[in-house]
Amino acid sequence: MRLMAKDAEDLAVVASCLQDALVPLAEMQFLRAEQRFVMLLNRYRWERLAEGDSAGADASFADADAGGANQRINSGLCIDRVTAVRSRGLDRAKPGRFLSLMTMGLDGPHRLNLLFSGGGAIQLEIEELNLFLQDLGEAWPTQWRPDHALGAAGATKGKG
Repeated sequence: MRLMAKDAEDLAVVASCLQDALVPLAEMQFLRAEQRFVMLLNRYRWERLAEGDSAGADASFADADAGGANQRINSGLCIDRVTAVRSRGLDRAKPGRFLSLMTMGLDGPHRLNLLFSGGGAIQLEIEELNLFLQDLGEAWPTQWRPDHALGAAGATKGKG
C-alpha cells in the first residue's frame, strides 16, 4: 500500500489504515534540517478483514480466522514541511516501549495531531499537509485483532 495525504479527506483515509498501528517509541524522529517527521509502524491490515466481519465488536481480542484475514505489516510514515514537534504523555526514557496509534487529525491548517492509546500525543506544526505512507516488506498473520469495546484491555495486548 502507498498513500499520500494533502488534505483532511486524504488524511482520514490514511488515519483509518493506521488505526492500531504499533509504534516503537525509538522509531520516531524529527529531522529538523529536512523539516521531516518519520516513523516506522507495525500496522494492522484492516483492509484484509473478511466481508461481513464485525472488525472487533466483541469484548476482547478475536482469534485469527484460518483464511489469514488478520495480518500486520511494517510501514513507513513520512510527514514533510514540519517546523516543530511537541509531545505529551510519552516517556522518552523508555525508548523500547511500543505505542498504539489511535488516530491522526488536523487541528486547523497548520497542526497535525497523532493520538495514542493511554493519552499520549504528538503535535506537529506543519506549513501544509504533505504526508506519505508506504508498506515495507511482506505482511504476516497475527492471532490478535485490535478491539475498541468499552472496558477492553487495549489494542496492544499480546504480540501481533
